[in-house]
Amino acid sequence: MALSGMRGLSVFISDVRNCQNKELERLRVDKELANVRTKFKHEKGLTPYEKKKYVWKMLYIYMLGYDVDFGHMETIALISAPKYAEKQVGYIVTSCLLNENHDFLRLVINTVRNDIIGRNETFQCLALTMVGNVGGKEFSESLAPDVQKLLISSSCRPLVRKKAALCLLRLYRKNPDVVNVDGWSDRMAQLLDERDIGVVTAVMSLLVSLVANNPDGYWNCVSKCVRLLERLTRSQDIPQEYTYYGIPSPWLQVKTMRVLQYFPSIEDPNIRRSLLEVLQRILMGTDVVKNVNKNNASHAVLFEALSLVMHLDAEKDMMSQCVALLGKFIAVREPNIRYLGLENMTRMLLVADVQESIKRHQAQIITSLKDPDISIRRRSLDLLYGMCDVSNAKDIVEELLQYLTTADFAIREELALKAAILAEKFAPDLSWYVDVILQLIEKAGDFVSDDIWYRVVQFVTNNEDLQAYSAAKARDYLDKPAVHETMVKVAGYLLGEYSHLLARRPGCSPREIFSIIHDKFPSVTTSTKAILLSSYTKILMHSQPGDPELLKQVLSVFKKFETYLDAEVQQRAVEYFALIQKGPSMVDIMAEMPKFPERQSALIKKAEDTDGDAADLSATKLRLQQQTSNAVVLVNQHSANGTSHLAPLSKVSSGSQNIDRGVLEQSHVGPQQNGMPVTAVGMAQSPNADLLGDLMAPLAIEAAPGSVPATQTSASLVPEEPSLGGSADPLALALLDGLSSSVQPTGSIQDWFNALCKKDSGVLYEDSFIQIGIKAEWRGSQGHVVIFLGNMQKVALTSVRATVLPPSHLRMQLLPVPETIPPRAQVQCPLDVLSLHASREVPVLDFSYSNSTVTVGSKLRLPVVMNKFLQPAPISPADFVTIWRTLSGPPNKLQEVVHGVKPMPLPEMKELFNSFHINVSPGLDPNLNNIVAATTFFSESGATLCLVRVETDPADRTQLRLTVASTDSSTTFELKEYIKEQLVDMSSITTTLPTNPATLGFTGPAAGLAGLL
Repeated sequence: MALSGMRGLSVFISDVRNCQNKELERLRVDKELANVRTKFKHEKGLTPYEKKKYVWKMLYIYMLGYDVDFGHMETIALISAPKYAEKQVGYIVTSCLLNENHDFLRLVINTVRNDIIGRNETFQCLALTMVGNVGGKEFSESLAPDVQKLLISSSCRPLVRKKAALCLLRLYRKNPDVVNVDGWSDRMAQLLDERDIGVVTAVMSLLVSLVANNPDGYWNCVSKCVRLLERLTRSQDIPQEYTYYGIPSPWLQVKTMRVLQYFPSIEDPNIRRSLLEVLQRILMGTDVVKNVNKNNASHAVLFEALSLVMHLDAEKDMMSQCVALLGKFIAVREPNIRYLGLENMTRMLLVADVQESIKRHQAQIITSLKDPDISIRRRSLDLLYGMCDVSNAKDIVEELLQYLTTADFAIREELALKAAILAEKFAPDLSWYVDVILQLIEKAGDFVSDDIWYRVVQFVTNNEDLQAYSAAKARDYLDKPAVHETMVKVAGYLLGEYSHLLARRPGCSPREIFSIIHDKFPSVTTSTKAILLSSYTKILMHSQPGDPELLKQVLSVFKKFETYLDAEVQQRAVEYFALIQKGPSMVDIMAEMPKFPERQSALIKKAEDTDGDAADLSATKLRLQQQTSNAVVLVNQHSANGTSHLAPLSKVSSGSQNIDRGVLEQSHVGPQQNGMPVTAVGMAQSPNADLLGDLMAPLAIEAAPGSVPATQTSASLVPEEPSLGGSADPLALALLDGLSSSVQPTGSIQDWFNALCKKDSGVLYEDSFIQIGIKAEWRGSQGHVVIFLGNMQKVALTSVRATVLPPSHLRMQLLPVPETIPPRAQVQCPLDVLSLHASREVPVLDFSYSNSTVTVGSKLRLPVVMNKFLQPAPISPADFVTIWRTLSGPPNKLQEVVHGVKPMPLPEMKELFNSFHINVSPGLDPNLNNIVAATTFFSESGATLCLVRVETDPADRTQLRLTVASTDSSTTFELKEYIKEQLVDMSSITTTLPTNPATLGFTGPAAGLAGLL
C-alpha cells in the first residue's frame, strides 16, 4: 500500500503495534472505529485525502481480524473517482471487504464495466484484478463478453490480456455458460501461438478449466500444446525473466502437461512421437541437486511428466526408466521428494506392468516403512501392498508383522488388514497362512477385525490336513503368559473342534486342554465365555469314556453359569448341561462342524470394493465406506428366515469391539429335553448360512450392575427390556448435567470412572437406552481411545451428539458421530489424544440423544488422567540418590504432610502406586515403613523422570509425608497433587503442617538411604 504522506494512518498503525496486550489493542481499535464512523456521518466535509486515509484504516483493522460493518458505501464510491490514487484505494479495499454475494457490489457493476471497456490500461487492470478476486455469477453475466474481447484484442498490451485471461477463468468457474465451446475452441488455439510467455501462461490456466469440463471441444489445442512443450524444453525463444534457476517457465510446462492428461490417449503417431521425445528429454534431464528452489521447480515438472507418461501408457522401456528414476528419489533424505517418489511408484503399479522393475527397490521401500514421517510410512505400506505377489509375499508379510509391534496407532489397523489380505492371496501353503494370522493376532489383537480370524477358521475347517497343525499352534500360543482375547477365541474354537487330533502329544490330553483354556476363562469377556462353553462340550465329547474328573469339572462350570446374568451364556450353560446328561448320544448332536461353502473372502472383497482409491486403502475406510459419518456402526445380523435374534447389548470390554449378533441365531434346534430346545451346534446347516457369523460372532458382555437378567425363553434370545434397577449416587447425578429425570444411569458413574482410571477398557455410562464404553491404548504422550455408543433398544436413537471438551493441556480430535444409531447397533468413535504438559484436569464428553419420548443429555468425565501418560521407571539406588540430591528444594522438589489418608496396609499402597504406573522399588529405602518409587511422565516436549518418596507413620496410618521431585516444577506439583488425591479419603481435609518427623511420628534410621534422602 502507498501510505506516504498519511501521517494519521502511520500513527494509528504504530499505536496498535505498541499495545502491550490484546485488550489494549481492542480499546485502540474501537476508538478508531468510532472516530471513522463519526467522520463518515459528515461525509460532505471530507476531502479525497481524508476519505482515502479512513478507508485504509478500515482495511488495516479488518486485516487485524476485527469486524468492519460500515463504510462500504464510502469505499465503493472511491471506485468512481477520476484519479488513480482514489480509484486504486476503492478497488483494493472493496476486493478485501466484500464477498461476491454482497448486495453493494451490484452498485459498482456499471462503473467496473466502464473501466474495462475504457481506454485507460491502468484502470482496466484495476477493474480486471477486482473482478478476478471477487466476481460472482452476476459479474460473469454482465462482464464476461467485455473480458473476452480484451483477451482476444490485438490492440491490448500483454499485461492487460494476462489479467483478462485470469479474470475470465474466475468468471468461467462461477458460471461455465459464459464461454461457448463452439466459438472458443479456435480462439484458444490461436492464443496458444502467442509469443509472450506471460499471456500463454495465463491462457493455459484458462484452458485447464475448459478442457477439464469438455475435452472433446478442444482437440485442436493438442498439437499446439505439444509444440509449446518442445519450445520450452529446448529453451527456444524463452525470455530470461521467465527462466527459473535455468528451467524455462516450469509453471507453464506443468500446466501444459496437465492439459494433455485430460485428453484420451493420443492416436496421431507424429504428435505422440514428438510428445514422447519431449517427455524423454524431461526424464533424462532431471536430477537431485543441492539448490532447494531448483529442486522444487524441476521436480514439479518431472512428476507431472511421469503422470503424463502413465496417462499415455508409454512403451515398457520408458516405464522402466521412470521406475528407475523414482527409485533414486525414494532413497534421498528429503521427505517431500521421497513421498512423491513412493506415491508415483504406487500409481505406476495401477496403470502399467512394471511390477518386476519396482521389486528391485523392495529393500528401500521397506526402509521407508520405518520413516519418522507417518505419511511416508503410509505410502510405503500402499506400495508394498500393491507390489506383493507369490514371489515376494513371504518377505513383505514378515516385514509387516515385524513393523506391526512398533507402528503408530493410526496405521496399525490398516497394517493388520493388508497383512491378512496378502497372506491369504499369496500364501505358498496354508500352514504359513495360519502362522501369519496367529502372529497377527498376537502382535496386534486389538486391531484385528473379526473377519480376519473368521477366515482362518474357515480355512482350517475346510482342510483336514491343516486341522492338527492349527490346533497344535493354538495350544502353543495359549501357553504364553499374555494372550489376547482374540487369540483365546481362535484357540478355543480350534481346540474344541480338533484337540482330539493331538492326543498323542504330551500336554494335550482332554483334561490338560480343558485346564489351559479354562485358565483364561475368568479374564475374558462374555462373548468369549460363550465360545469357550461350546469348546468345553466338544472337548468332553472327545475325551475317553470314564474320565469322571473332567466330567465333574465341566459340569461344575455349566452349573455355575446356569443363573448367569447374560442370556446367551446362561442358555448355553443350561443346554450343554442337559446335553451332557444324554451320554453317548451327545456325540451325534455335537458332531464336528461341516465344511463351509466356498465363497469369496470378505477381506479380499473389501479390497476390491475400494480399488478406485487403491492409493489410500485403509481398514477404517473399508469399514466406513457405507457410512456418512466417520464413526463405525455395527448392526446385528438377521437370521435366514428374516427374524432378528439378539443377545443383550454388550458392555464394552477389552478385546471386544463389536455388538453381539447372537451366537446361536441360525443354529438348528435338536430334540427337546425337559421341555427345553437343545441347540445342535454341530449339525449341517443351510448352504447360504454364514456359519462363522453365527457360531463365532461376538456375544453379549457382562450385564450392567443392577440390571435384571433376561427371562429364559425357548422361542427367542431377545431379553426383556432392561430394568432401571440400581440407584445412581448423588455424585453421579451431579456429573450428569441436565440428565432427564425419567432416564437414570443403571449404576454409579463415579465407580465406572474410577475403574477406567486404572484400566483401559470398560463402561463409562449406561442407562436403559444407551451404553457408552471406552477402549484405549497409550504410548508415551499419545493415546488412541475408542468411544463405543451402543443402542440397547429396538428403536433408533436420534439427534445423537457427542463433543469432547478438552482442557488446555490436551490436544484431542474426535471423529464426527452419526446423528442416528440404529436399533441394537453400536457406534465406534475414534479419539486421538496428545499430552502437551502435566495437569490433573480431565476432558469432558458432552453427550446427548433422543429416544421416542425424551431427550437425554449428559456431561461425562473421560478417564484421560495423568497416570495414562506415566510409565514405570526402574532405577538403581545409586542413580536414585544422585538424582534426588541434584533436585534440592522447591519448586522442583515439593514436600507435604497429608492427613486424612485412607487407611491401608503398606502392600496395598504399593499395589495402588503400581496400578498408576508409578514403579515402587523395594529395598531402596531401608525403612520398611517408607515407599520409594520412580516414574516417567511423557508429554509433547519429551520425557520427565519423577521420583517419589512416601513416609508413613506406623502409629497412625491416616497421615503420611509425601515428597515428589522432578526437573520440571509444573510436573512435580501436578504429580504430587495427583498422588495425594488417590491417597486421601475425600471426606477428610488435607492440610500442610510442619515437616518435623519427631513431631509427626515418622520414624526411620538416620543413616543409609533414608538418611541420604
